Amino acid sequence: MSHAPDSRASFTIPDLQRRAAAGEKLVMITAYDAVTARIAEAAGADILLVGDSVGNVCLGFENTLPVSMAMMNHHLEAVARTRPGCLLLVDMPYLSYHMGVEEALRNAGGFIQRGAQGVKLEGGANRVPVVRALVDAEIPVMGHLGLTPQSIHRMGGHRVQGRTGRDAVALVQDALRLQDAGCFSILLEGVPAELAERVTHEVKVPTIGIGAGPHCSGQVLVFHDIVGLLPEKPPKFVRTYMNAFEQIRAALEAWSQDVRAGRFPGPQESYILPEDARDMLQAWQPSTNPGGDPQQPGQ
Repeated sequence: MSHAPDSRASFTIPDLQRRAAAGEKLVMITAYDAVTARIAEAAGADILLVGDSVGNVCLGFENTLPVSMAMMNHHLEAVARTRPGCLLLVDMPYLSYHMGVEEALRNAGGFIQRGAQGVKLEGGANRVPVVRALVDAEIPVMGHLGLTPQSIHRMGGHRVQGRTGRDAVALVQDALRLQDAGCFSILLEGVPAELAERVTHEVKVPTIGIGAGPHCSGQVLVFHDIVGLLPEKPPKFVRTYMNAFEQIRAALEAWSQDVRAGRFPGPQESYILPEDARDMLQAWQPSTNPGGDPQQPGQ
């Protein structure tokens, strides 16, 4: 059976692995809707991640824990509709893969059916059975080690991980276990740069860093942090390239002032009635034709 080629070239997992093997740095940006997806792709991102960070970035939650499968499906579908040429990954939210392999397969499979090309899930050795099952079902998996936001209560908050020798060794061991289970890549979050460098050296799959120093195969940041779209001060590991919050606020304030001063809308934002319609409107008298059809001029 022959298959017609896709009408739009897509960055794939083999592409990612070849680029990393060649020493080229990978760029991954979060996207939560069609607008952020289009902007991130136009900027040259290799990977789009529909992250469960949508909970605290877009939905007003304090953390990622309240994010549901329904919420993730909604945002994934919005991004997938843009048919991005980037590799499209999606986070498995809290409790979507914690209650057994069957539940994880059902949820991850639903993501693939909605347009994702792979999923990301948090955890080390305890996630190996789920990772193996997903990979066996032809669902690509990116692992996630270090600061795992779904474990913030156990960790005591968003804290840098792997600071002790024992914890550092355990993280390297977990990375090797995830690789052996079939993960095509591993995200390292909130760990010392030297530890991320060691993991990147030990594993044969690409690493993506966030708050993990410069030695990973690539980097990811939240879209809204990169452009300064949130009013809060970003974490230490973020470099903000513009102050979009202030620029957008200033633009909306200027528009509000124009509205209140009667400067908006002006002629350029207004539609003009055609001359024949204007004549008919001017000739119409409600007192002479109440509730009836408009009188034609001259009647």
